[in-house]
Amino acid sequence: MRQFLKVGVTLALIAAIAATTLAFVNAVTAPRIAAYEMQIIENALSTVAGKFRLGETKPSLTDEKVSAVHLLQDTDGNHIGYILQLEGIGYGGELTIMASYLNNGEVVEARLLANAETPGLGKKAEAPTYMEKFKATGAAVPVPVKKDALQKEDADSISGATITFAGVAKTIAYGSNYVKSLGGK
Repeated sequence: MRQFLKVGVTLALIAAIAATTLAFVNAVTAPRIAAYEMQIIENALSTVAGKFRLGETKPSLTDEKVSAVHLLQDTDGNHIGYILQLEGIGYGGELTIMASYLNNGEVVEARLLANAETPGLGKKAEAPTYMEKFKATGAAVPVPVKKDALQKEDADSISGATITFAGVAKTIAYGSNYVKSLGGK
């Protein structure tokens, strides 16, 4: 009985020391991680804004797939569209996409931010050139959500990662429809 008590106390001490160490490491690194994540978002916003200016930012309280809405303005300050921070699902799980749209739902630019896609396949979606297949879609031309809606070279570029493509495409299409529902407001 005494041996079990000794082992139990030893394990409890080890667990307490490990928990204290982890709490300390978390306290030191949490602000740096938050600052890094904010920098990623700011860089993505400036990239997808392109030649336009960012207007007011507001959280989306009514839609679980849209985590933030940023107004997009022309150089004269006129409201011309939105930048949305979108949440979707790919092969590796959750995706975070930052995309800009004109008021009619047309995709201006998009970037894949957070993801857990397969290196060498789904990770290709992080490349700026990957998102070019979605530009100028969503208004007169629908967002391509299936491989057969793409031109041959674009379809070839997603081979081996069609689930990632479908997740990205459906999320971007959702954003386009969301912007259309706002009606330029």
